[in-house]
Amino acid sequence: MNRIDRKLTATLRQPAELIERGLAPEAALADLEQVAARYAIAVTPDVAALIDPDDPNDPIARQFIPAAGELVTRPGENADPIGDDAHSPVPGIVHRYPDRVLFKLVHVCAVYCRFCFRREMVGPGKATALSEDAYRDALSYIRSRPEIWEVILTGGDPLMLSPRRLTEIMADIAAIDHVKIVRLHTRVPVADPARVSPEMTRALRVDGTTTWIAIHANHPRELTPEARAACARLADAGIPLVSQTVLLKGVNDDAATLEALMRAFVECRIKPYYLHHGDLAPGTAHLRTSIEAGQELMRSLRGRVSGLCQPDYVLDIPGGHGKAPIGPRYLSQENPRRREGTNETRYRIVDYCGDVHLYPPKV
Repeated sequence: MNRIDRKLTATLRQPAELIERGLAPEAALADLEQVAARYAIAVTPDVAALIDPDDPNDPIARQFIPAAGELVTRPGENADPIGDDAHSPVPGIVHRYPDRVLFKLVHVCAVYCRFCFRREMVGPGKATALSEDAYRDALSYIRSRPEIWEVILTGGDPLMLSPRRLTEIMADIAAIDHVKIVRLHTRVPVADPARVSPEMTRALRVDGTTTWIAIHANHPRELTPEARAACARLADAGIPLVSQTVLLKGVNDDAATLEALMRAFVECRIKPYYLHHGDLAPGTAHLRTSIEAGQELMRSLRGRVSGLCQPDYVLDIPGGHGKAPIGPRYLSQENPRRREGTNETRYRIVDYCGDVHLYPPKV
């Protein structure tokens, strides 16, 4: 496989650079420039090195290299597909669930995913981070709501902040007595693993709260030796790790790829957490699967891999109504009425082979 030269040292941000590196065809330049005028592009050297330029269906390229399909907005797609704005009491805060808030500190990422549900909020012409006043107002909001137990740092990618700034932010949050958990959502250990330095790791630990990190990866090839070492630095520091994955057509929508990815997570001490159904972000229809396809893949996983490797298949309900599990059902009532002469209801249960059993079994 003719991989990209690992001597690449700068992040690729322009269509012409992608074409020069062989990551996009020259004939696509006009379309890609239209995409770049609307949505951010960034491909780090670590990610570029994973792409096979000879494979037109490369699963890494599908995630990060812009495509003409992004110029097509389908019915139902919108700029705020999961309804963040409807639950934002002050800038930078999304308070959708009673006991936790999203704290959107930055609007930049190491790489920009072509399926991002916040793609209209990051990139060219957008604010890169909260102002100091907005940051203080957000902290005041958290401080005034004693029901908030968990603060989730997101954006953008919070690990784009410097270790010094992260140290300050973690200390500010830990000073709020009722906040016990700080969770960070990041692509950095995969997209730019060298950024997970000893200084960064130390910045993520703070007395008074427990830190969790959710690592986003969608294909087993993303978990390179360098990425695994970055995750190990976090795990060795005592930080629990969970995974986030988006189900994507042509990337991981087959049982073998999902199996390999979930096993790779567990090998890296990352507990599979969420498998997200693709959100209705503009220009992403070419990457979304059907829910039925996702359910069938979850059925396949149930029989193929350990329980340690099982994520929850979830959908963020459009309009800001939160996540709902949408995995396959294995339990149904044999008859909606109770068994005659008893107080029991009998159920039909499907095992991992697809066979149906009654519970309690017939005597």
